[in-house]
Amino acid sequence: MEQNLTKELEQATAIYKMVVEFFVAYSFQILGAIIVLLLGIWLARKVSNWVLGLLEKKQFDVTLSHFIAAGVKVLIIVMVAIIALGKVGISVTPFLALLGAASLGVGLAMQGMLSNYSAGFHIIITRPFVVGDTISVQGVTGQVDEVRLAYTLLVDEDGVRISIPNKHIIGEILHNSQQYTLAELGIGIAYHEDPEQAIKYIEQALNHLDCLQGLKPAQLGIASFGDSSINLGIRIWLPTQQYYQQLYQVNQAIFNALRSNGVDIPFPQREVRLLQDAQQ
Repeated sequence: MEQNLTKELEQATAIYKMVVEFFVAYSFQILGAIIVLLLGIWLARKVSNWVLGLLEKKQFDVTLSHFIAAGVKVLIIVMVAIIALGKVGISVTPFLALLGAASLGVGLAMQGMLSNYSAGFHIIITRPFVVGDTISVQGVTGQVDEVRLAYTLLVDEDGVRISIPNKHIIGEILHNSQQYTLAELGIGIAYHEDPEQAIKYIEQALNHLDCLQGLKPAQLGIASFGDSSINLGIRIWLPTQQYYQQLYQVNQAIFNALRSNGVDIPFPQREVRLLQDAQQ
């Protein structure tokens, strides 16, 4: 029992001496490495903010500016970490080899995630859309709020945030209407009415709407001929973030313009004839 206790004490003493000798021999190196690492993180933050400010001053794309600034920050931190490890006397070569092997295994296991990052990088470089644009892809429409490497974040008029993985954007048919959404409306008038005059009434009503000032001019005309009405078509661009709010105002203005000018808006009609038996 005493021999075991003596051996444990000797082992503890040896470990203690080893730790003390290590800190005595490498204390200044460790302190220097910590100082270098802290200064590097501070420098990386400062340089990143400076790069971001410079790009914003030059009116670069918002998403691309943040991506470049973040990349500069990561690069500086990695370089400083390598210098700090060298201060302690640790060679980074084995770590680089291990990182390469681990990256291969992780890459095979995370192909889906990596494809999202690859697609995100492609979006940032080619910029098929930017923050503030209205896009439609995979049956989803919204205004671009943020573009990240893994996903793109859309926001609709109701404030619903829609996250789309970037791999579902690249290679798909993409509709980009900037900050506007096209509204295609229609209303029918009776055949005895003058369609040109009805179109003028609608144009006057739309021109007096404050919400449409400064937007693209509306397109109006005869869209089709129905069973009981001449169908007028109205194509108008509305801001995505106020789409439904302004759409309802436009519909109300069109209806009021036709009704106040006495234009007949017919309802569907069917004529039914009863044929008597020829023998009667």
